[in-house]
Amino acid sequence: MHDTIAAICTAPGAAALSVIRISGKEALAIGNKIFSKKTSLLPSHTAHFGKIVKSTGGALDEVILLVMLEGRSFTGENTIEIMCHGGVYVTQKVLNRIFEAGARAANPGEFTERAYRNGRIDLAQAEAIQTLIAAKNEEALLAAEKQLSGQLSIRIKELQASLTEITAILEAWVDYPEEGLEFATKEELLEMLETASSKMERLLSTFHDGKKLVNGISLCLLGAPNVGKSSLLNALLDEERAIVTNIPGTTRDLLHEEIRLKGHSFRITDTAGLRETDEVIEKEGIKRSKKAAESADLVLLLLDITKELSSEEREWANLPNCLIVYNKSDLPHKEPKLPGIAVSAKEKIGLDSLKDAILQKALPTTTSHSDQIILTQERHYLSLKKAKESLATVISGFTTDISPEFLVFDLRASLKHLSAILGTNITEAILDSIFKKFCVGK
Repeated sequence: MHDTIAAICTAPGAAALSVIRISGKEALAIGNKIFSKKTSLLPSHTAHFGKIVKSTGGALDEVILLVMLEGRSFTGENTIEIMCHGGVYVTQKVLNRIFEAGARAANPGEFTERAYRNGRIDLAQAEAIQTLIAAKNEEALLAAEKQLSGQLSIRIKELQASLTEITAILEAWVDYPEEGLEFATKEELLEMLETASSKMERLLSTFHDGKKLVNGISLCLLGAPNVGKSSLLNALLDEERAIVTNIPGTTRDLLHEEIRLKGHSFRITDTAGLRETDEVIEKEGIKRSKKAAESADLVLLLLDITKELSSEEREWANLPNCLIVYNKSDLPHKEPKLPGIAVSAKEKIGLDSLKDAILQKALPTTTSHSDQIILTQERHYLSLKKAKESLATVISGFTTDISPEFLVFDLRASLKHLSAILGTNITEAILDSIFKKFCVGK
């Protein structure tokens, strides 16, 4: 934290411009060495045109340099950002000149880590930055922006304040029993605890949909051999991605692709046809198919509309996350007995109706509530879940007249788990695991 770091902040590859960030106590001194103007004399939050100069003299590149002084930058440290020409070679030469002048290469996520350690943002806000960068749709972007702006942190701090108040009252009962102190009745405290528990539960309930927003919604194509799963995958992708033949069992392994439907990201998996077989490789493929269906957000059960349903297909149709899709609707057929979407993957008939049905059935329900705080990080979910479990123990203790000192112990455990979300009670190992997932330069 005491040295000065630098990294390229823009995406790798040739572009019109590249941005290089320098942060640390020696940032201005390094700027004095490499820039054609004295950066230590420049006002904060000003941009200046000049040249990056070589150690041997002469210009390396013409750039725009921005100065942001300590306390007013993203990291909280003296920071310089350099906009140079975006060629791969020239950008690396400028970065090497910065290293030569005394900076070291930044680790993944180190700029954001410094912003967290210097109190510019809490840990939940820091994690929101990565979510914001990876956002694949409007809802994911909105959820990340709310978390970055501190709305999740405010909600957690409100819970902390309520539990801290209850803890203080109980500790007063324990420490001064002879005083007969009672800032609130047991009934009032129990009501406060149950209110806090309900708030936690509402927040926890958003994680299932929040995970979909961030990771994309998983679809699994399931069905018997030769029903047209690979053909449907190709039709949805509008390209020949999967091999299609008349030979049953062509697809032996899972095939994963990503598609976008009306701005939403979906991860779609083509699977091996389900049937009884003694062939070792196909058998393993079928095993993986069933596992993929179990973990998918939505199963597209593909049936041949020209055939009667088998007993196995009727069982698959009872899956709670199942959408029935009847393929080969361009061929003569009877009216299906089970409700579903009729398509022809070969002739590309009914695809728009299928896409609409997928969106209707798979989209997170929270997308209709633009003002709702949504949990998107598994770490936050697990910490809040533990906080609620500890709180449940307290509530149970209240109703069975457990001694207050034991209730205080569980209340403090709940507060500890809440603090972990904001990063005020967390180990270095956890911090390392969080920030190493960031890209270099962030």
